[in-house]
Amino acid sequence: MKRNGILAAGNWIVDQVKMVDVFPQRETLANILRQSQGSGGSPYNLLVNLAKLGAKIPLSAAGLVGKDDLGKYILADLKQHKIDAQQIQITDRAPTSYTDVMTEVDTGRRTFFHCRGANALWNGKGLDFKQSKAKIFHIGYLLLLDAVDAPDKKYGTRAAALCAKAQRAGLKTSIDCVSEDSDRFAKIVSPTLPFVDYCILNEFEAGKTTGFTIRRSDGTLDTVALRHAAGALLQLGVKELVCVHFPEGGFARTRGGADHWQSSLKLPQKYIQGAAGAGDAFCTGMLMGIHEGWEIQRSLFTAVCAAAANLSDPTCTGGMKRLNTVLALAKKYKPRGRIDEL
Repeated sequence: MKRNGILAAGNWIVDQVKMVDVFPQRETLANILRQSQGSGGSPYNLLVNLAKLGAKIPLSAAGLVGKDDLGKYILADLKQHKIDAQQIQITDRAPTSYTDVMTEVDTGRRTFFHCRGANALWNGKGLDFKQSKAKIFHIGYLLLLDAVDAPDKKYGTRAAALCAKAQRAGLKTSIDCVSEDSDRFAKIVSPTLPFVDYCILNEFEAGKTTGFTIRRSDGTLDTVALRHAAGALLQLGVKELVCVHFPEGGFARTRGGADHWQSSLKLPQKYIQGAAGAGDAFCTGMLMGIHEGWEIQRSLFTAVCAAAANLSDPTCTGGMKRLNTVLALAKKYKPRGRIDEL
């Protein structure tokens, strides 16, 4: 079978984005200036972004939503973007997951109030890789999928078992996780890595998984620690590529030890409407390039441009446009200087 397309599974979330004038202290008031609704969760954002970029590949979804209005909203949205939802299951045991995203207007900083809902029940059973013709299986977010994060006697976690099953069926695998401030990364993320082809994380998640501190105390990026973390992820089992993204840009290291850097675009503050989904937008650009067999540098460039497009809208996918439009942002807002010597 010649494989083509991306099958994405995991968190299906409806984001209720509220733009607030200030994030309040406890027992004080903030004003909601405007609000919008959009996609949330790694597979949801990834697939919608790919559709908006104009990716000419089959897109398919897997996961669990509630038997409610938000579940209907997700299924209708997938249909509108021509994303195959046959492997999306519906339950009456929990509501569709949603997140209240409180975004400060002046800074774009976000605070999340999340209802895990149906996502907590999804364990991947019934996911049929043999019938899927997809080339890449992507799952996210680890650490936010209770049943998938659960232990597995043979593989360590249910997520690891799913990735191993996908690889046996001939798919390449990709993961993403949530930026949780905890010590669960070694227990939940690490067991999955031997069954992962492409590991795409932000600098916080990469540091938490490997034990390296990638941000110095003054907030600057420690590129030496970043390189060590990428190497450690490969040593933990990632088969082909580790990619770490951060506000300054992105870094990728191959199994062969080749390093690639790409700085982000210099965006004016007034351009940035919110950073929700920026990491998923970056991941979208990388996986699009990987799927198409582009050189890593081209994929990284596409990824930072996709992240820049995302920042123009408060929702996770509202800022995404056709690929040519997204890439043209680099002509208007030039990339930052070199980041590999920081």
